Amino acid sequence: MKLPDHDRDLSPHTGFTRDHWVAIADALLDSAWRHASPDQAFLDLPGRPSRSGVRSDGLEGYARTFLAAAFRTAHGDDPHNWLERYATGLVAGTAGEWPAITDVSQPMVESASVALGLRLTKPWLWDKLSEPQQDRAEAWLREALRHVPAANNWYFFPYTVAAFLESAGRGDHETRQAEQRAIDLLHGWYRGDGWYSDGDGRAFDHYNGWALHLYPALDAHLNNQPITTHLEEHLESFHLLFGADGASIYFGRSLTYRFAASAAIALGAVTGETPLTPGHSRFLISNNLKYFLDRDALENGLLSLGWHGPHEATLQPYSGPASPYWASKAFVCLLAGPDHPLWTEPEERHEQNHTLALPGPGFLIQRHNGVTRLHNHGSDHVRPFEGEYATDDDPLYSRFAYSTATGPTSAQNPADNHISLVIGNSRSVRRRIHPLGARDNWAASWHRPVFDTHQPMVPGLKIESVTAVWDDQELRIHRVIGAPPGTRAELTGWATDVPSPLLAVRGWTGVGWQTAPQGTAFTGSVSVPTLTADVEGTVTLAAVAVLDGTITEADWDARVEQILRLTLDAPG
Repeated sequence: MKLPDHDRDLSPHTGFTRDHWVAIADALLDSAWRHASPDQAFLDLPGRPSRSGVRSDGLEGYARTFLAAAFRTAHGDDPHNWLERYATGLVAGTAGEWPAITDVSQPMVESASVALGLRLTKPWLWDKLSEPQQDRAEAWLREALRHVPAANNWYFFPYTVAAFLESAGRGDHETRQAEQRAIDLLHGWYRGDGWYSDGDGRAFDHYNGWALHLYPALDAHLNNQPITTHLEEHLESFHLLFGADGASIYFGRSLTYRFAASAAIALGAVTGETPLTPGHSRFLISNNLKYFLDRDALENGLLSLGWHGPHEATLQPYSGPASPYWASKAFVCLLAGPDHPLWTEPEERHEQNHTLALPGPGFLIQRHNGVTRLHNHGSDHVRPFEGEYATDDDPLYSRFAYSTATGPTSAQNPADNHISLVIGNSRSVRRRIHPLGARDNWAASWHRPVFDTHQPMVPGLKIESVTAVWDDQELRIHRVIGAPPGTRAELTGWATDVPSPLLAVRGWTGVGWQTAPQGTAFTGSVSVPTLTADVEGTVTLAAVAVLDGTITEADWDARVEQILRLTLDAPG
């Protein structure tokens, strides 16, 4: 990828300017278009197909790269004639080549990128189509308003289609209804501190930034209306979830979208709904983009299915060869023209250590020495109407801690940052998480240990958990309640290839390591520190963990008493 020379005067830390972002967008588009179908309606990128099939995957290639092209050309600058190609593909695709939009189908997802791309480039693409071509495109898009989305952020796909049709003078009761339905749901999903649940329940992840905030806030901005999605409040905590090296927090699904994580930061800068200075915003988005480009995210110029490079455990069944191009959302920053403060103010790097408790999502953010840890006491992947099953354990949501320097082990390997109970031959998992509070330097929750079919649920059995942090130290307290005789508790720490010890403070009697041969998205085979203890009835267990460091000398037992009084209101 040929890039302009680094500008160390304007951007002393990353060297990246707006010209770099434009050049990267062009390079990504150029590589993707080498795989276009003859009629240009599909970009059939190489790789394993998604569960939706290759035709849907080809549409995904068209739609998601169109989003990057639209942000890149939104000011009318199109020296590579990207929009001519997308216009040709649109005409062919909506004349019957593209798969139809049906209930909970992948084409519904892609309709939002097509619609937003058309809206951003309207004077140069849509307005140059003939009326019959526009009618056919509308007919294909409008099916997104007439079919059922998945019960989460998907409602903002028909919302975005409706918003485009409104902007093109084709709005009606159907479009207004789709918009209002999404906004009503969004209000119901708000949990506080700028965070929305991704649907009913308590699933908090990157979809907050790259979907639940982005679609409605960008629509409001394009309509010159006030932004009402708590975007500024969201960024007060979200901006901490990037490491000093540029890595975004490895937490939640669809992580192969990589630098799409910076879209909310960029959107805040573009709209002015941000607590960050323009120079700090640019550092965060450029550092995040640079992080992945420097770590082999590209194969033959294409974004691979993975994190750094290819990584199967990062993916979901819906991931196809073009899925990583939701990363195009980061290019929303190009809506800020060359004279915008996002590009003209000097780059700012903020490195201070910070601890922040978020009772809304049940998070405790711990930033120390350039690495951010996210302690999870409120986000799971279980909808209110679903049961809890051990086979549905999701490492991307169920672990107690995540970071910008580590990934969780796979579901087939020993679980990192986890407490489990072993009864007979069955080991429990953590599914539905019930937050108990978060304040100052601690967060707490409880869960019912869930076993596989070989071990029935134990009535009254539950685990109350607290994480409290000091500097780079984590105090992890777990109170097991109602354990039957013969129960063994196991606690694991960070899965890394650097020393990250786990020190027993109370109740733990065994110390060891488990090997996770599949490794993580960051490294190959890893060892996971493990503590064990035989438990019965009600037992309080405590340990101290640290990521890439050593345990300090401290009166941890006294701190256990203090935290228990503050959180669980119980004796030690």
